[in-house]
Amino acid sequence: MAKQDAFVAFERVQKSYDGETLVVKDLNLSMPKGEFLTMLGPSGSGKTTCLMMLAGFETATHGAIKLDGVSINDISPHKRGIGMVFQNYALFPHMTVAENLSFPLEVRKMGKSDREAKIKRALDMVQMGNFAGRRPTQLSGGQQQRIALARALVFEPELVLMDEPLGALDKQLRETLQFEITRLAHDLGITVVYVTHDQTEALTMSDRVAVFDDGRIQQLAPPDELYEKPQNSFVAQFIGENNALDGTVQEVRGNRCTVRLESGDVIDALPVNVSKPGDKTRVSIRPERVEFNPELGPDAHTLEAEVLEFVYMGDVFRTRLRVAGRDDFVVKTRNRADQVRLRPGEKVKIGWLPEDCRALDAT
Repeated sequence: MAKQDAFVAFERVQKSYDGETLVVKDLNLSMPKGEFLTMLGPSGSGKTTCLMMLAGFETATHGAIKLDGVSINDISPHKRGIGMVFQNYALFPHMTVAENLSFPLEVRKMGKSDREAKIKRALDMVQMGNFAGRRPTQLSGGQQQRIALARALVFEPELVLMDEPLGALDKQLRETLQFEITRLAHDLGITVVYVTHDQTEALTMSDRVAVFDDGRIQQLAPPDELYEKPQNSFVAQFIGENNALDGTVQEVRGNRCTVRLESGDVIDALPVNVSKPGDKTRVSIRPERVEFNPELGPDAHTLEAEVLEFVYMGDVFRTRLRVAGRDDFVVKTRNRADQVRLRPGEKVKIGWLPEDCRALDAT
C-alpha cells in the first residue's frame, strides 16, 4: 500500500520508557480506511504500547504516527477524534447509560436534539435501546461492554481503538460479541485497531493481523495466510496448534529442501527461512494436514508413530503421538462415522505432503 493511501500510518516509530530499552522497535505499519486490523501477541510484545501511542496516551520516542496523512504526534488525545473501548468498560457509574453516551457529544458541543438522536441510534446498533435509563451497575458484563462500544461509536468516529475489549467475558458471550463487533465495523465502514492476545479472536475478526513479539511485527497478513503460511517459527507456534520438528538442511533445490531430522528421518519441505545445506531448521506441520495410513501419492512422507493419547473433542479427534523422538506431535481428524478409535500404545503410519511442511528458522 502506498503511504499516501494509508489512513493510519506508523513511520519508523520507536518507544522507550527508560531511555535504553526499546519496547517498540522501528515500527512501520500502514492501514487503509475501513480495515479491521488486530495487533496480536504475548504480554510485553509491544502491541498495547502501539495502541496507546495511536490514542495519544503514550508519546513516541522516535518516528511519526499519522492519521489521514497528518502527523498526530503533538495532538492531545481528546482532539484526535478516536473512539476507544477498553476491557474494563470505563463507564461512569454515577451516570445513566444515556448520560454516559451523551458525555462525548457534550464535549463536542453538540445540541440536545442531535445528541438524543445519536444516542438512540448508537444504542439500537448494539441492541440496547431499552436500557437508556439504567446505570452501569444494573447491567451484566456483556451489557456494559455493549454500552462501552456504543459510547465509542456515538460520535461517529472514523477510527476506533479496542484494547482487549472482550477479555473479561465468558466464552459464549465473547464469541457472540466478536461477530457483532466485526459486523458493525464493516456496516459502518469504520477503521478498527484491535489489541488482543487471543489468537482465535484475531483470526475470526480481522482483515489483517499484525503478530508482535519483542517490540517488532513478526508477520502482517490476512488470517488465513498467517495460519497457512507462517514466515517464522514464532508465528507458527503462536498461531494455532503446530507440530515442530528440528533438523538440518541437507539440500535446497528451488521450492523444495531436504531436511534430516534429529531422529535421523529425512523429509522434504518448503524452504521458507533456510537457504543452504547445513542450516539448522525447525519444520512446521499443522495437525489437520497430517493423515493416518496415508494415501497421498508418491511425494508424501510417511513416518512411524506411536499413539500416546486419543481425545474426543466433539467435532474433532485429537491424537497425541510419539514421532521422530518427540512426544508432542498432534494429529487432528474430523469426527466421522467411520473414524477408528486409536488406543495408547498402538503403532500407526502418518504422512503429509511436502508443501504442507515449512522449513523455518531454528530459534
